[in-house]
This record gives sequence, structure tokens and C-alpha cells, in this order.
Amino acid sequence: MASVTYEHVYKRFGDVVAVNDLNIHIEDKEFLVFVGPSGCGKTTSLRLLAGLEEISEGNIYIGDRLVNDVPPKDRDIAMVFQSYALYPHMSVYDNMAFGLKLRKVPKAEIDRRVHEAATILGIEHLLDRKPKQLSGGQRQRVAVGRAIVREPQVFLFDEPLSNLDAKLRVQTRAELSKLHKRLATTFIYVTHDQVEAMTMATRIAVMKDGVLQQVDTPQMLYDHPANVFVAGFIGSPSMNFFDATLVERDGKLEVNSEGFRLEVPEPKATEWRPHAGGEVIFGIRPEHIHHKEYAPPGILGVPLQATVDVIELMGNEIFLYCLTKDNRSFIARVDPRVRAQPGDEVELLVNMENAHIFDPKTEAALAG
Repeated sequence: MASVTYEHVYKRFGDVVAVNDLNIHIEDKEFLVFVGPSGCGKTTSLRLLAGLEEISEGNIYIGDRLVNDVPPKDRDIAMVFQSYALYPHMSVYDNMAFGLKLRKVPKAEIDRRVHEAATILGIEHLLDRKPKQLSGGQRQRVAVGRAIVREPQVFLFDEPLSNLDAKLRVQTRAELSKLHKRLATTFIYVTHDQVEAMTMATRIAVMKDGVLQQVDTPQMLYDHPANVFVAGFIGSPSMNFFDATLVERDGKLEVNSEGFRLEVPEPKATEWRPHAGGEVIFGIRPEHIHHKEYAPPGILGVPLQATVDVIELMGNEIFLYCLTKDNRSFIARVDPRVRAQPGDEVELLVNMENAHIFDPKTEAALAG
């Protein structure tokens, strides 16, 4: 098993900087997920580690070994791609064993590894089948099994669930988390789906335009985003943002915007007071805006009047797409017992304990 270290890593394609000064240390046995929108550099970062792309500048270490010039086959990694890339004419057993046969691993050892991996993945009854006889989820398990039999130091996953339907994605997510615990190996995973990242990772690395924005545990990213991009990317639906001003009035701090005024209760006011008098971006997540009748007890709820624009019934919750007095839209994630119709005036409660403020110029978090 091994740790992985990116040290001032750059990747340039002509004038385009795909990875820009990436510095991150991934602990042994950690499950780290690179997440971000398309073109942010997450897959390129993975391919640099795998040796499928050449580093423009910097160093990558697997354990204590510098691997910049080590061929992919000698890096002791195994990669699972979005495409299953199975040989259609071979059985499941032969697909999983093929790489070991090329390495001239003894037949008995190949048989042991293939059956062990198949048992872990629950596909031992499929070993004699061809890929065309398998479902998408089964094919993806075979692709994972092909990686497991190599017994590598590091597993790399490049959006492996993208080709699966929604229900199967949820199921396979749970299986990969259990697999990580069982194998006790370093997993590095790339996805654009922040739900995958939040549910599986021990830490998440959020990237944008080739630059690492923040790396931390899922809960810390959710509670303490470093900037507007991270705050908007982590969480579903994403955080609501409003241009506002922090105003001190009669000894109380307020968030003033065109369509509303929200008093900032203590201790949040003490935390934000150094920024009083300045413009801010005010951020609040939909799940921290409650309908007045069904607000949970004990929250720092500040009233907000709004007009319902669109309603999405989710069964266990309702998404209210609302408008402020100046027609700026935002989302509230409310109790399913709420009875509201488009056009209704509603009184909401904003849980200011979970609110955020950001610098409008740099978009960096200003407090917390």
C-alpha cells in the first residue's frame, strides 16, 4: 500500500494549462475524490499519476518513489475507466486473468486471485460468461475485478459509474465504499458528480480551471467552503447567492439586499462584524431555508417574505423556487407537509447560523 504526492505539478497542452501547480498529499489507504466540472483538470491529474500523460513540470511520488519517468506498467497502479473496455471474445474469467497472464504469473496464483476478486464482487457465478451476456453493472464489476487481481498499491477510477442508470449508480457507490474498506488500499476517484464525492470520499479535492480550490473532508467542505465556487458546487440543490451589504443598525448587524433585510443573530454577528459597512456575497443553502409552520426547533430563524414561483414535489421534501421582492430567484428545501401553490406569498425562516459571506471581488469566504 502507498501514499501519493503531487508536488507543484503542471500539465500544459500548448498555451492551455490543464493542471496548474497541483500540490496534494494523499494518505495511504485514503479514498480521495477529485471533483469538478468538465475541463477542470481532474482526469488529467489522474492520467499524470497513471503515466498516461507526461508531466510538464513538478513531481509525483507513489510512496517514497518518484515516478515521473517510470513507465505506466511499472507504477504498481490499476485503473478503472468510464468505458468497461472488456474483450468481447473472452470470458469474464479470461478478461480478469489476461493482465496476469501477460506478466507470466503462475496459473495457480492467477486462479486464486480471479476467484478471490470474483467472490468479493459477487460475480463468481458469471466467470464463464462473455461480456455481451452481462448487464452494465455486471460489466463494471468485471472491470473493477480486473483491477483488483493485480493487487496494486493504488487504485485509480475515472468516472466509472457514468454509464450506469441512476439506481445502479447508487448501489455501485455503496459497493465501492465497502470494497475500499475490505481491500484497505489507496483509492483515487474522479467524478463530476458531487453526490458521488460526498458519499464515498474520506477527502474531496475540488478543482476548477486546473487549480485546486479546496481539499478537505466532505462535511468540512459543506460547512466551511473556501470560496463561492466550492460553496456552489458542493450541495444539491446548490447554495443560493445574493449581492448584499452588511449594515450596523442600532447595535445590530443586518444583511441588506434589494429584496430583503435579515438580522444577523449572535454569535454569527460577532464573527461577521469586522466586515460591517462593506459589500458581500450572502450565501444560504436551500435546506437552511424553512417554511415558518414547519421549521425545526432551536434554529436561529430570521423571517423572509417571498413569492412562490415553481414547486417541485420530491416526496420526502419540497423544493420551492421563490422570488424576493426585487424578483431575484432562490430555492428553499422545505417540509413535505407544506401546502403552497405558485403565486402564493409565503413566510420563510432563514437559519442564519448556517449562512455564509464571501468577498465580491475575490469570491473567497470572509468568515468561518
